[in-house]
Amino acid sequence: MAERVGFIGLGAMGSPMAARVAGQFETWVYDLRKEAIAHLTNRGAGGDVRAAKNVTEIAPNCNWILLSLPDAEAVERVIFGSDGLEPALRAGQVVVDCGTTHPKRTRAVAASLATLGVDYLDAPVSGMPQGAREGALTVMVGGRRDVFARLQPVLQTFGREIVHMGESGAGQVAKTVNNVLYNIACAAMAEMLPLAKALGLAPEAVARVVSAGTGQSFAFDYFAGRVVRRVFDEGFPMSSGLKDMATMAEMAEALGVSPPVFNGAMETYRMALDQGLGPESKGAMAKVWERTLGVEVGQAAR
Repeated sequence: MAERVGFIGLGAMGSPMAARVAGQFETWVYDLRKEAIAHLTNRGAGGDVRAAKNVTEIAPNCNWILLSLPDAEAVERVIFGSDGLEPALRAGQVVVDCGTTHPKRTRAVAASLATLGVDYLDAPVSGMPQGAREGALTVMVGGRRDVFARLQPVLQTFGREIVHMGESGAGQVAKTVNNVLYNIACAAMAEMLPLAKALGLAPEAVARVVSAGTGQSFAFDYFAGRVVRRVFDEGFPMSSGLKDMATMAEMAEALGVSPPVFNGAMETYRMALDQGLGPESKGAMAKVWERTLGVEVGQAAR
């Protein structure tokens, strides 16, 4: 029998990922927002998409169930809640968490589902919505290697670089490392552009030379021009990234270390959140140093 895929969570990442999956598999989709379901079933996917009435309807109809949810609490609620997947799950099914959650809680979910004969993979993704639309995401997978191999066809619908990282939780550890490196680069950009302005340089010129030089990073390329143009509403809200920083702090503490570069970025992050910048993009961390130095990078957007 052909595999049928369930996809729960149709946000900025989940919707284009589900559309890619539906191009290859019969896909049952669900989201709390009815308009998100309608976008795929009526206009968006162009494949075999079926709207589930609720989470419970997904489990008996799908062999593989993918989740794209905002945090560990949402994942646990969808799986184990009173109207969740667990009562209808059966041995041989696979649940895949494609969101960014928490390694320890991932392992606990995997252990609970294993008692039902259900496999659980953590497969967080990186590449932003554009990468999801293009099928060009990086997918970091934790869990049994044989299950990972079996899920390759569905992961390949939205992933270009798909890497098995190790046992359960390893995908989430890898995603945390990736996100923290990104956040550190954002914090570095947020310091350097205002400093460059205070030192008499034109931030536009700095952005050009850094993007073409050895100081280049994806975070700098994405945010520097937006900071110059005063665009702070593109990209995920800064507050949404705090969970990655908190997870890394917890893991570093468990190892008995205090990484200084990470700690410096965390300090900038905390300062930005304390200044009420959480709803804005990570580029808004530049405002912390603009206020400290008494400068403003760039001109107001027209």
